[in-house]
Amino acid sequence: MAAANGKWSQRIPEKVPDLWFRALNRNQEKQPEIVRPSVSYWHDMWIQLRKNKLALGGLTFLIVLVLMAILGPIVSSHSVTAQNLVMQNLEPSAGHWFGTDNLGRDVFTRTWYGARISLFVGLVAALVDLLIGVAYGGISGYIGGRTDLVMMRIIEILYGLPYLLVVILLMVVMGPSLLTIIVALTVTGWTGMARIVRGQVLQLKNYEFVTASQSFGSKTWRIVRKDLIPNAMGPIIVQMTLTVPSAIFSEAFLSFLGLGVQAPYASWGVMASDGLTPFLEGLWWQLFFPALFISLTMFAFNILGDGLQDALDPKLRR
Repeated sequence: MAAANGKWSQRIPEKVPDLWFRALNRNQEKQPEIVRPSVSYWHDMWIQLRKNKLALGGLTFLIVLVLMAILGPIVSSHSVTAQNLVMQNLEPSAGHWFGTDNLGRDVFTRTWYGARISLFVGLVAALVDLLIGVAYGGISGYIGGRTDLVMMRIIEILYGLPYLLVVILLMVVMGPSLLTIIVALTVTGWTGMARIVRGQVLQLKNYEFVTASQSFGSKTWRIVRKDLIPNAMGPIIVQMTLTVPSAIFSEAFLSFLGLGVQAPYASWGVMASDGLTPFLEGLWWQLFFPALFISLTMFAFNILGDGLQDALDPKLRR
């Protein structure tokens, strides 16, 4: 090849000699594997969650709590509601691990029975928030425009209602019961979930896979259900883990005020309310154990929610 100014030139042979190239003697079977094995989204989430020891500890505690709520009252030889004044105000011992209350009832048995009610209220409230909030927020964010404006104003009105006033009104109309507590928790509790889902849908609805579904003539509800909601499951799951402890604390607060579960049935709030006066008199165990499990359960759900948020969001991973 000669340069344009003719100062230098280089001769290229018409045929490249075979000696210029030498085939490598590779043994393909001994080559290291460089391809990462296929990992699903949820499997990758579980791998990341296991690295967070604090969140994994919270999950372990919740599993043990659920098992004890199921098996505790069954394996115990004491009744939940039976009163025995001869055995009242006994300290924790081998016969009564958490002691007895002022009516002679076993605190250990009542604690795990109260865990059933508290966990049931929390899970049902979270499930109702999931169903209503996801549907409402998904439709509002996807349709947009005036529909979104009206739906958001409704949420703001519900969010501005005094929570305790709503509970008292429901107690007057429906009477104090477990159903009344669940209804009171879910009347306005789903608004937070709706806001989060709406924000996620507003981001996702302009992506290419949504445009492709629209071009194929998919209906609004199918796009929300098949395309948008599955891609927003990370924030939805995190919000659910935060809704459960909030509902548990609200139930305990209402029961402490006498607006929740009524005697002779037990919940952690009822036990805390019954144990307040004996606690001031030195009978510490009647208030200590229900308050302890309320605190530990809320802490476990919160650290689990933080761990899930880190595991589900790649931007937050270290």
